[in-house]
Amino acid sequence: MNARQPAPEQITDHRDPYLASTHEVINQPPALQDYNLFRQDQALVEGVRREGADWAETGLAEFGTLAGAASTIELGFQANENKPVFYSHDRFGHRIDQVNFHPAYHSLMRIAMEHGLHSSPWTHPGAGAHVARAARYYMHAQVEAGHGCPITMTFAAIPSIRKQPELAALWQDKILANEYDRRNVPDGEKNSVTIGMAMTEKQGGTDVRANSTRAYPVGTPGPGQAYELVGHKWFVSAPMCDAFLVLAQTGSGLSCFLMPRWRPDGSKNPWQIQRLKNKMGNVSNASSEVELRGALAWMVGEEGRGVPTIIEMVAMTRFDCMIGSSAGLRQASAQALHHCRHRQVFGTTLNRQPLMQNVLADLALESEAALAFTLRIGRALDNQHIQRERLLARLATPVGKYWICKRSPNHAYEAMECIGGSGVMEDCIMPRLLRESPVNAIWEGSGNVQCLDTLRALQKEPDTLEAYFAEVAEARSADRRFDQFLAQLQNDFADISDFEYRARNLVDRLALAMQASLLIRHSQPAVADAFCASRLTSQGGLNYGNLPTGTDPAAVIERATPVVD
Repeated sequence: MNARQPAPEQITDHRDPYLASTHEVINQPPALQDYNLFRQDQALVEGVRREGADWAETGLAEFGTLAGAASTIELGFQANENKPVFYSHDRFGHRIDQVNFHPAYHSLMRIAMEHGLHSSPWTHPGAGAHVARAARYYMHAQVEAGHGCPITMTFAAIPSIRKQPELAALWQDKILANEYDRRNVPDGEKNSVTIGMAMTEKQGGTDVRANSTRAYPVGTPGPGQAYELVGHKWFVSAPMCDAFLVLAQTGSGLSCFLMPRWRPDGSKNPWQIQRLKNKMGNVSNASSEVELRGALAWMVGEEGRGVPTIIEMVAMTRFDCMIGSSAGLRQASAQALHHCRHRQVFGTTLNRQPLMQNVLADLALESEAALAFTLRIGRALDNQHIQRERLLARLATPVGKYWICKRSPNHAYEAMECIGGSGVMEDCIMPRLLRESPVNAIWEGSGNVQCLDTLRALQKEPDTLEAYFAEVAEARSADRRFDQFLAQLQNDFADISDFEYRARNLVDRLALAMQASLLIRHSQPAVADAFCASRLTSQGGLNYGNLPTGTDPAAVIERATPVVD
């Protein structure tokens, strides 16, 4: 033994147990949880009242408590940490096409369906119905976005299925039931069902008229009749839905069909999942590639008119993309604002430091403007019996879907940067928000598709532009910058012969004009002023954090910050 080392029996442990602690954890924010997502979002509260859903405020506040609970937020993490798993066959060799989800996913689905996120405007139509549902969806999507896919498709399927009354009579009550049945059993054994959609194929993608899937009549052809479908679909999300709206070719062209998972005799319908997509984001939600091997389906709507039949479903899913991306913008802003309210650097909290104030206020502006646009379209959907509201929704939906979804990815990154290194860690919600942020911009028609749909609306119904500008012009004479911006925009629409080439620029400005108009009329002066100063005039800065001198970022921040201590 080395002479400089004492013998073991000579060693005495003099360590104080408190000396084993290396440091005290300080200057870290509390978790943003156990707060009310409704009451702590002033823009949401005001928007719900303004757009006709004040009657729903008590219920929305109750849902806000549920959505903000730590236990609910944890469901979102669990559902994304445990991806869906596909089983083609059972252990005996029977084909089952089963996708298993983590229990947290099913819990989120149950919350959504029990609160009518898939049904309420259809079961209780009237003033504010779409607005109230949008507000509830907006809060729930801040918890977890992936499970919203089957909720949205189920909600959006109703207008299309109602085009075939005999099918609606069989399916509608179960689609609208406010309960969740996760079982993979024939729809005849269930009280509630979910609906998916299967449109795109490998060779066409957005160009669904290039679809090669064929539909063969079982007997008498025509609307409401049975067909067998043969072909493939390249992107089928939520493949455990109980039935799907599918596009397939007949002798008269592309037609729409309702295809259940099971045949009426209780046998498995021969549509087969080939694999699940390995997605960058939206991982709690399974997306699949499928083959149809004589799958039984019933024609919905007029033969050869598949796109017009399903287009109302697509319009509703695009509206939900606006809600979902607005939710992502809000949650990213809330996380950054909350962190910077608590975190001290160089002797003061981050939200009092001028440059960080500029960034935080800019992020908050983006979030409030998106929500204002979305809830306004919710009101238009609640008033489709009014011609101007119908025209407004037709044009504003592709404009809003394009703009709000397109603004999300960089916003999520900037919010993450406000938090710093801990915002990059997977035990923070920010990486999930960043991965989720491109999804809505791509799904249900990418940015270019939305711009072209805007052009299509202008060509088929020129009055849509008049209705849009009439809505925007209600803020005229309140802000010089806005008046100049609107005048130039209207002038640039005098000739749309090259609209397709200029579409992004024009749609960008249509969106900004609507958001500015809504904020000028309805938000705090500091919010409207900062938005017009930063979005309607050229300051040379493209990133967030370019509010010019003279704006009031502190007021914007105070309005948007959730207070959780």
